[in-house]
Amino acid sequence: MSELNKEVVDLVWGRPSNGGVSASIFRRWTQGFVFSENEHTALEQFEGGPCAVIAPVQAFLLKNILFNRESSNWRQMPEEEQKTALCSTLSEILESACSSPSTGFCLVTWAKGQSLHTSTHTNSVVCSALAAEDLGFERFHSVLHKRTVMSVADLREEVLSLYHTWRGCCGVLLFLYSVILTKGIENIRNEIQDTMEPLIDPVHGHGSQSLVNLLVTGHAVSNVWDGDRECSGMKLHGIHKQASVGFLTLMESLRYCKVGAFLKSPKFPIWILGSETHLSVFFTKEMSLVGPECPSEQARRVFQSFDPEGNKCVSVVYIVHVIFMLLMIHPLVSLVKGKLDPESLGIILLGPFLLEFFPDQDSGIPDSFPVYHYNGLKQSNHNERVEYVEGTALVLGFEDPMVRTDDTPVKRCLQTKWPYIELLWTTDRSPSLN
Repeated sequence: MSELNKEVVDLVWGRPSNGGVSASIFRRWTQGFVFSENEHTALEQFEGGPCAVIAPVQAFLLKNILFNRESSNWRQMPEEEQKTALCSTLSEILESACSSPSTGFCLVTWAKGQSLHTSTHTNSVVCSALAAEDLGFERFHSVLHKRTVMSVADLREEVLSLYHTWRGCCGVLLFLYSVILTKGIENIRNEIQDTMEPLIDPVHGHGSQSLVNLLVTGHAVSNVWDGDRECSGMKLHGIHKQASVGFLTLMESLRYCKVGAFLKSPKFPIWILGSETHLSVFFTKEMSLVGPECPSEQARRVFQSFDPEGNKCVSVVYIVHVIFMLLMIHPLVSLVKGKLDPESLGIILLGPFLLEFFPDQDSGIPDSFPVYHYNGLKQSNHNERVEYVEGTALVLGFEDPMVRTDDTPVKRCLQTKWPYIELLWTTDRSPSLN
């Protein structure tokens, strides 16, 4: 690893002005992938920072447990099944990151004789804290070993054999470095918008959007919109295909960004939720949520493309363009304009537009369905126990609900996908995004 260490460190940690990464920031990232004692399919996060890796792994883990595992009780899992589920999930992410099968897959592990791990939940927490003190940032990077496997079958076998390495001290970082070297340092630099921005902020310890996108989609692009965009002669890379698990962010509700359909509408009903400082996961088993767009949902999306400010209305002059883009041949466009804008204010509201053209449209989504929220930080959970918070979701139609259940960050985040969603949680308080 010696010849690659500097390139990896620069890419992941940047070049801090004080010459090194602080011991406290590095310590936060020295944990392994440890399952909660109270929720057998949930990973626990000890301190702030590594959620940028843990939350995507948790999202893919849930996908595999909920939709690929033949067991009705998805919340109960013996250790041998935990081993299989975690390792198959890590392999899946590594396969997604591989740019070219001919280059093989890289696994970063401890050099011979340097392994630090234990087999119990309690000791893993203690080990992480102690090992960080013993190793330190420089020492950690001096005891790494890189191995390469050329086939998917060999990759899965090797990842499984390294189960205790992933669970033990620095398992999260070892996996992250494995993904980076499998993807290729130069390939990542070509995808990142600002090559001077590290994957991990050396001051606050948070992972970047490029890091999250790399784990979720296999591409380290810095943006969350669909496709590429031109800006002042620069090509800004976005997401190019539907992701297996999705991503929603509170930043969109604050109008700092807009997540594209490839992340908002993934293949499976599992979404990573981003707040200002943390990542958690929202999920359900209701596959109708990720079915093909019905005509009314397509119409909503096209209408909103003419409403970049999110005001739920467009200028009356655009209604012809909306109808044309939807290939809806309406013989009385002028009459419809008069009906939708009776006071000639020059605007047409989203709700009346959808009701006019799709009065009986059924999205196929049930009236209510069970949902779950995961937050890996103990201190963000009730009684400081990492457990899923269960609730019931109601995704309503085109009009504002008569009664609002709450106005919490988790709901505002979900409203960027479902504007009229209502949530009823089984706990006294709404789950935390932070």
